[in-house]
Amino acid sequence: MSKSSAQYSQYPQHHPHDHGRHFNRRPVSAATAIAAPAANDGYTLVHAGKQVRIGPVVFWIVVGTIVLLGLWSAATATYFAFRDDVLTRLIARQAEMQYAYEDRIAELRAKVDRTTSRQLLDQEQFDQKLDQIMKRQTALESRATALGAMPDVTGSIRPTPQRSTSDAAPSTPKPSPISDTVIFVAPPDREARLESRTPVMASPAPNQFAKVQGFDNVLIRLQTSLDQVERRQIAALSAVEDGIESRVRRMRGVVSDLGLNLADLEAAVPRSAMGGPFVPVKLSANAGPFEKQLYRIHVTRAEMDRLNRTLALVPYRKPVIGEVEFTSGFGVRSDPFLGRPAMHTGLDFRASTGDPVRVTANGKVVNAGWSGGYGRMVEVDHGNGLSTRYGHLSEINVKVGEIVRIGQVIGAVGSTGRSTGPHLHYETRIDGDAVDPQKFLRAGVRLSAG
Repeated sequence: MSKSSAQYSQYPQHHPHDHGRHFNRRPVSAATAIAAPAANDGYTLVHAGKQVRIGPVVFWIVVGTIVLLGLWSAATATYFAFRDDVLTRLIARQAEMQYAYEDRIAELRAKVDRTTSRQLLDQEQFDQKLDQIMKRQTALESRATALGAMPDVTGSIRPTPQRSTSDAAPSTPKPSPISDTVIFVAPPDREARLESRTPVMASPAPNQFAKVQGFDNVLIRLQTSLDQVERRQIAALSAVEDGIESRVRRMRGVVSDLGLNLADLEAAVPRSAMGGPFVPVKLSANAGPFEKQLYRIHVTRAEMDRLNRTLALVPYRKPVIGEVEFTSGFGVRSDPFLGRPAMHTGLDFRASTGDPVRVTANGKVVNAGWSGGYGRMVEVDHGNGLSTRYGHLSEINVKVGEIVRIGQVIGAVGSTGRSTGPHLHYETRIDGDAVDPQKFLRAGVRLSAG
């Protein structure tokens, strides 16, 4: 190679298609790589005086790699440039999510608090209702005790006990003195129930709702049962009051019909051995209808007892038991021995010899022996001018001065004295004058009626 060609070899050769292009020719050091296109065979790389030919694919790979490295460098530079803004947005997003989570937790806690408060309120209301039911049942039991202790003066006044058919009690029922009710066993304390209850964050579950509804139904059934018991007690008490008042009216009517003075009769009643301090009966300010009605019954019953003691001196009962058959009435009749009109001062009761004769009112025996046409006769003074005579007795079982009680046997039926056969001659007298005994007997029938 000549010197001139060697000089030209330092410069890139012209490609046949590069006509008209201007190239700046400058010397290149031996370490510089120059790629020159070869004719349809790619590029030639000159390095250290040596030529290395590369294909277009490798060339573009190298170029693409360089471009990618440049883009990566640009992206990295951009990332570091905007790194603080990205971190700030990420931190803000994280804080926003945290705040939203905390708000959600606070909302759920509020729901739990509201649910717990509602449960506490429902429990308190349930306990209050249950306490009212227990107090009411205690009151009804005391009323039942008062009704049971009340003497039966007008017949059957107490309701017939019945077996309870209600399943209102959530626990095993026990017998109760009140008809058609049971003793409700209270559930455990509210605090113990609340400790064992797990709060829920949503609305109560269906089974809890059913349980609440079940307790409400239990309370309603208990209230209904107690209402029925209370109505029966009021009805029984009203029946007692009506019966006692009716009997008091009949007693007063009997005294009035007989033409007797009630004050005089009460004054003649012998005083029994009794006493004690005077304790007036007072109604409390919060007394209910039952207590007021019971107070009225006690007052009326005390009056009835006083009238009973008074009427115990009035001979309105029969002197012989069994069916009454009169053989001769009070008034003018034909004398059985003489056949002439005569006054019959009593009633003749048909009876058999030996049948018991009973005194018709409390009193004192003032005559017991033979008395003319009466034959064997017993006379009893009942006080306040009232007396009775029992004639034609076959035997006498009392003595003069003896105190006798209603229904006591004082003798036996016979046919002594002026008699045509066994019977009892019975007289009632007021201030010594004979009056028709049937007037007193009708009064007795009136008292025993109803």
